[in-house]
Amino acid sequence: MKILVTGGRGQLGRAMVRRGTERRHVIAALDLPELDICDRAAVDQQIAALRPTFVVNAAAYTAVDKAEAERERAFAVNEGGARNVAHACRDAGVPLVHISTDYVFDGSAARPYREDDPIAPLGVYGASKAAGERAVIETGASIIRTSWLFGQGGPSFVHTMLRLAAERPVLRIVGDQHGCPTWTDDLADAIIALAERRTEPCVLHFCNAGETNVARLRDRDRREARKHKQLACDRIDAITTAEYPTPAKRPAYSVLATERIAALGIVPPPWQRGLAEVVMQELS
Repeated sequence: MKILVTGGRGQLGRAMVRRGTERRHVIAALDLPELDICDRAAVDQQIAALRPTFVVNAAAYTAVDKAEAERERAFAVNEGGARNVAHACRDAGVPLVHISTDYVFDGSAARPYREDDPIAPLGVYGASKAAGERAVIETGASIIRTSWLFGQGGPSFVHTMLRLAAERPVLRIVGDQHGCPTWTDDLADAIIALAERRTEPCVLHFCNAGETNVARLRDRDRREARKHKQLACDRIDAITTAEYPTPAKRPAYSVLATERIAALGIVPPPWQRGLAEVVMQELS
């Protein structure tokens, strides 16, 4: 297949190139300035020129805290850009998978969020992604929601943690936010598998197996790093979200249910494997 990936220089875009090439697909990974998804004419032009068999919209405004002060920009990319890509794909007859986020949920659930659960974003970033979902669904395209992405080269919590752990003996990390980490390479494999299966348009969740909280995840990151490098950090202390206020409110619980994608034969592996791989790559 020839797969067009928007946001091609992001973590997921780079993973799509790696994993797609390994499976002998042709991956056209485009990003600014080659392609601005906010420009509908530019999107139409690239689809007409490349004639892809499948499109992955991984382009997004992802600065969660900054979005609180840049609402117009966040919506321009996450809603308007998503609409442009979705309508261009529909008009060209090209299947699309649009990447969304656990931040469309408010975090008040007591069990993993299913695909058909009501969405109720807490901040501007989540609201802009929810608006993008609505624009994409109108065209009959597919959506994959994911969470807590990390991958080779970053930026991600892995890279922030490695930097801080090299500098500070004790880190205070939020411990009351629960979710599922997702290795970009595993997500890329899932997207490619969906493209190969030519599944019907739907909303799916994909994240790695295993619920955790932010503090435990960072501690596992630190322990993986210490296998490869001496670090200053000896201890991580868990704190509450209230003790670490941020401009944007995060969902306290954003674990995603993945039974629907598993039923298609795409079973998410545990996140620990990907974390160990990324830490090793970054410190080698």
